[in-house]
Amino acid sequence: MTRSQLIIEVAQRAQISPKECDQFLRILTDTIQEYVASGEKITISGFGTFERRRRKATVARNPKTHEPMRIEEQYVAAFRAGSGLKEAVKLSG
Repeated sequence: MTRSQLIIEVAQRAQISPKECDQFLRILTDTIQEYVASGEKITISGFGTFERRRRKATVARNPKTHEPMRIEEQYVAAFRAGSGLKEAVKLSG
């Protein structure tokens, strides 16, 4: 499902205009991005948790040259599914 398809679906379910839904979705994703980037954890009960994690420095191999290359320590965005989402996915299989 694309962002546009999601907006149409949510707008229909919420009985609001797609424009209002798009604005809400932009605000929601911008807020999540801002807080996670600053190190805050966001938990949506039953859905999941968004957080920033530190990935340690490591040595990898260049797939073309097979030369070792160092990958520096960095922060990455992470999402951990909540029990409600896990159960919904499990039952849909």
